[in-house]
Amino acid sequence: MEEDTDFRIRFSSLCFITDHVGFHGTIKSSPSDFVVIEIDEQGQLVNKTSDEPIYKVNKILPGPNNLAKKTKLDPQNLSFEERSNQEVSTLAGCSGDDQNYEPGSEKEDTIEDGTSKGEEENIDVLGSLLDEKTNELLNQFACDVKEKWNSKTELIGPSPEFSLGRILDKNQRAILHSAIRQKFPFLITVGKNSEIVVKPNLEYKELCHLVSEEEAFDFLKYLDAKKENSKFTFKPDINKDHRKAVHHFINKKFGNLVETKSFPGPNYSADNPNVVITVRFREKAHKHRKRSLPECQERKVIYTAFTLRKENLEMFEAVGFLAIKLGVIPSDFSYAGLKDKKAITYQAMVVRKVAPERLKNIEKEIEKKRMNVFNIRSVDDSLRLGQLKGNHFDIVIRNLKNQINDSANLRERILEAVENVMNKGFVNYYGPQRFGMGRKVHTDQIGLALLKSEMVKAVKLFLTPEDLDDPVNRAKKYFLQTEDAKGTLSLMPEFKVRERALLESLHRFGVTEEGCIQAWFSFPHSMRIFYVHAYSSKIWNEAVSYRLATYGSRVVEGDLVCLDEDIDDEHLPSSKVHLVTEEEESANTYAIHQVVLPVLGYNIQYPKNKLGKWYQEVLSRDGLQTCRFKIPALKLNVPGCYRKILKHPCNLSYQLIEDHDIDVMKEGSHIDEATLSLLISFDLDASCYATVCLREIMKHDF
Repeated sequence: MEEDTDFRIRFSSLCFITDHVGFHGTIKSSPSDFVVIEIDEQGQLVNKTSDEPIYKVNKILPGPNNLAKKTKLDPQNLSFEERSNQEVSTLAGCSGDDQNYEPGSEKEDTIEDGTSKGEEENIDVLGSLLDEKTNELLNQFACDVKEKWNSKTELIGPSPEFSLGRILDKNQRAILHSAIRQKFPFLITVGKNSEIVVKPNLEYKELCHLVSEEEAFDFLKYLDAKKENSKFTFKPDINKDHRKAVHHFINKKFGNLVETKSFPGPNYSADNPNVVITVRFREKAHKHRKRSLPECQERKVIYTAFTLRKENLEMFEAVGFLAIKLGVIPSDFSYAGLKDKKAITYQAMVVRKVAPERLKNIEKEIEKKRMNVFNIRSVDDSLRLGQLKGNHFDIVIRNLKNQINDSANLRERILEAVENVMNKGFVNYYGPQRFGMGRKVHTDQIGLALLKSEMVKAVKLFLTPEDLDDPVNRAKKYFLQTEDAKGTLSLMPEFKVRERALLESLHRFGVTEEGCIQAWFSFPHSMRIFYVHAYSSKIWNEAVSYRLATYGSRVVEGDLVCLDEDIDDEHLPSSKVHLVTEEEESANTYAIHQVVLPVLGYNIQYPKNKLGKWYQEVLSRDGLQTCRFKIPALKLNVPGCYRKILKHPCNLSYQLIEDHDIDVMKEGSHIDEATLSLLISFDLDASCYATVCLREIMKHDF
């Protein structure tokens, strides 16, 4: 694939709004030179410790949230639930049809070896609701089924049945359904006109061909208990093909109810590649069912908020690592925005289905990956992209020097540049990190392929290697040559979480259009939409350059302006966007800082001047003239938004410092030469880029 030379000039050809000379310098010499701290919707820096009771990293504070309910919040506990609701139920019916059994009230007990408290209760329930003879016959029926299976004798003819007779009380029937299946997971129960019929569970027998009888027994008990926020983990397994067979069986039989995921097992290494399969309930499995208010409250999904500090770590890599350590999937994490890799960043995050105590427990492990978590606390909901006020930046620019052929005083040049941008602002381009830093493929190209529903092409673009000879690029090169997902997985390093997730799905579903659609679902929604947004961002950058080159700083007829200065332009409704008239242009009614341009989507209007025609020509150029900016196959909708073409940094402060620690060789002798560094701090609104602001200040592309 040819190098994207267009991208190389993309940022060097962007416009400036100020006219000072600028200066040269180096940013991001080290991660500590570029510190990013998110500002929440209340205007608070998220790296500050919360005043409210929280679960701190160093110790868990005593308090009401830390008592009694701890066991209930821990999804690692596999619990028995007594419940009463629907009359008809079968374990084999986990496909989600209307006859599935629905939990009601629940009791918390952990499934352990031997007879657990839950099993004792089942025995008591059966003894209290069934007469002695029926109870004995039920036990004998269960023993007969097990003996037949253990003797490897095939059941001939119709599947044997045992009737408990008619149970007129609906609640008693529901309790019996649950108690029998918890005591005998290898049996299923079916309701027929108030009669309960017991049959062998053929899924149990089939599962026993793949895992141990003990695992099958415990798994089906877990499955029947339907304990939300819980998970079940099979024993470690080093055989990939065998794990694939287990995944396939569970997804085929119970895929509408549960989902499976592989994680490195205890003491995982290249010499000991043991992997465990973890099963958990899908959130949607309970959504369509009607529940009472108390039950809804009891089943409320757990959300834990925290502040993540990461250093020199890509955002998605950090989320992938946290997901593995917490036994969840990346899509369980939500955040307000993406952060730089080569930096120290602080941001708010929320993870669902994980209790605060569990997050606290992985503190030491994640420190090895240059991550820390604090301000850990329970919250009511996840975060949304854009749910922040902005970001605070503390930046060191080193090795300051004049522009080529500029002999003016360097300090004066720096002062002039900073003051100019403080007063006039900067062109609000999307920064280069929005598009990835590769030389061959960029995120906007992947987004364009997704918008055109070219799913296989999008996958291959994602896995296109750079011209580097390292394990990651060798693995990518092998995939493009062979389309062998399984072989590529064996080559792809463990730390490449996104690539491995995609490859695992391709191995399972195949490198076809449908298989690639499934593979994209291995990424969370926020990441799938990220690629589409990258394409929209690229077009917006081109649009603002065309706008400024065509009309300059004048506000002209057909421009779009923002009528409400207090609304964040990323969330600006169309009702607050005004089309400039000829009379308003003549009267200079509006200023350039009020002009907005649309970010592509299905719910935006275009300018009514040369720029509107330009948008249509670009969409036609890229094959999107009929695009509705909806990708149903990936559950992606792109409504679009409006973005101001100019922004100003807020709370800006700066300081010049001299560094005398560098020895410079000059005509054979060592002398100390003072070099200047600029310490600069400022706040930017959400979705603004510090590198773009610095570009305007320095008149220098990075």
